[in-house]
Amino acid sequence: MTEQPCPIWGTPAIINESRDFFYEVSSSRAGGLYKISRGVNDDAMWQTWSNLQKALLTTWLIDQRRQAVIWPEITAELIDKSWRQSRQRLPVQERADRLLKYISEKTSIIGSPVQGKLSDQCDVAMEMMAWSESLLFEELIYLGAYLAEQGWVNKFRNDSGHIMTTITVKGYAHLAELATKQINSSQGFVAMWFDDSMTEAYEKGIAPGIKDAGYEPLRIDKKEFLNKIDDEIIAEIRRSRFVVADFTADRGGVYYEAGFAHGMNIPLIFTCREDTLQNIHFDTRQFPHIVWRNHNDLRKQLADRISAVIGDGPNKTPKAK
Repeated sequence: MTEQPCPIWGTPAIINESRDFFYEVSSSRAGGLYKISRGVNDDAMWQTWSNLQKALLTTWLIDQRRQAVIWPEITAELIDKSWRQSRQRLPVQERADRLLKYISEKTSIIGSPVQGKLSDQCDVAMEMMAWSESLLFEELIYLGAYLAEQGWVNKFRNDSGHIMTTITVKGYAHLAELATKQINSSQGFVAMWFDDSMTEAYEKGIAPGIKDAGYEPLRIDKKEFLNKIDDEIIAEIRRSRFVVADFTADRGGVYYEAGFAHGMNIPLIFTCREDTLQNIHFDTRQFPHIVWRNHNDLRKQLADRISAVIGDGPNKTPKAK
């Protein structure tokens, strides 16, 4: 391991050349750990990226880690030009909420402060910029001031201009509210191909897998409604605790529904039939998929993944002693 510039940001990082044609990088400005393939570890290429594009990639890395991907991988497919053009910046309110979440995660004891200097040599400041999708220190300061104005932190900077902030009781209450937005829902929304060839996968795999974990599945074509289908899809995703997105057959509607859930920070569980895995788009290929061969395999894997990542639902049947 050696100290070198972060390939994305050029800020201090620790880099190790692994055995699988990737470099392992620990970069505060990129929010933590990631891998980058040798083919895209190119200073000249990264100089063509704008700071906004780098910030959007950093947000993707952080979201990957939040979904338990310890070493998200940056490959040539991932950073394709179309991927860069398709990414949208987070709303300002969400950026502020993410900054508050970061401060909370850095605080081991309630009421203890988080401190740092506004410098690219300071891990805390760099991580705050990563989590809040900030391009400049001025944006970070603005978001920190907003947290203070809302009463969620006591202040963001001290008299010397350094970061020094503590979450208030009101701030912890806001974090609890964010954490429970979907926590009381027992619904698992299913996005998948509505083809007869997938009937068995849904009825004997996905639906019972969701029920085994204690939740109720909802597939939009199984529901009667009067509204526009797009409006109904969005409404039901908002009501759901999580979304199961099956990418078998590479259907555009599944990408749309998964993208909406991702933007709403609703947990996503990715599945795909083994023989079609090579066809999925690179936007989702980096996420951990449940790769299934038959409905029995799908049912068990899905139930286990939901219970592990989301937690058992309210309808979970206790195991017999």
